[in-house]
Amino acid sequence: MEGMERMKVVILAGGMGTRISEESRLKPKPMIEIGSRPIIWHIMKWYASFGFREFIICCGYKGHIIKNYFVNYYDYQEDVTFELQKGTSIIDDRCREPWKVTLVNTGLKTLTAGRLLKVREYIGDEAFMLTYGDGVSDVDIERLIECHKQSGKLVTITMTQPEGRFGAIQVDDQGSVRGFKEKARKDQSFVNTGFMVMEPGVFGYLGDGSEMLEASPFEKLAEDNQMNAYKHEGFWSPMDTMHDKAYLDGLWQKGTAPWRVRG
Repeated sequence: MEGMERMKVVILAGGMGTRISEESRLKPKPMIEIGSRPIIWHIMKWYASFGFREFIICCGYKGHIIKNYFVNYYDYQEDVTFELQKGTSIIDDRCREPWKVTLVNTGLKTLTAGRLLKVREYIGDEAFMLTYGDGVSDVDIERLIECHKQSGKLVTITMTQPEGRFGAIQVDDQGSVRGFKEKARKDQSFVNTGFMVMEPGVFGYLGDGSEMLEASPFEKLAEDNQMNAYKHEGFWSPMDTMHDKAYLDGLWQKGTAPWRVRG
């Protein structure tokens, strides 16, 4: 595997986000904002803090909005100086990103395995990162990659037990409420957070791309003992609903977002 700085990060950003339709009817889900920044920006900043510079974004639903964001990236930044007499603008160095971003139209209704197949030519014959464009985490990417290298397998997924944000109500047989119990993390099922490392051999498991990556391709990888799991005990949250958005936005506004990159 090549060094992290040369690894490409593939971000799945083509879905419709029907469960957060209040916002996704106007923009693709990865462009929904947390603290005035699209969630895809938060994800990219986290990867960049570990030295990643090259991103391949699988666009689909309203992909032109994602493209417009990067075409006009510096127009969206907070610190820009305009010299009106000269007709020039100066971008604050803190806003400059050393990123290479490739935006690929992978189709409106293409499933995740198909989206990955459509960007294969941009990945090349090397290991790469794959992540969903709608969740944030403070996962240690260095440890994730080391875990992957030690496993010798084609795929490593990051799994976690989500924090229980919703308490469980205890009800007896007569329907009377007997108490409340906060869900402990140990009581939750493990889930795939979407921060993954993949070897190019994974493409042999995608077939014609007509399925979800998480269905037959992952099942076959598991059957062949080619899937490894890295256990993450820190923060992770998807942004599936408006409740999730409000939760993440609140963390960001209070300055307590675990995924926030300082400096």
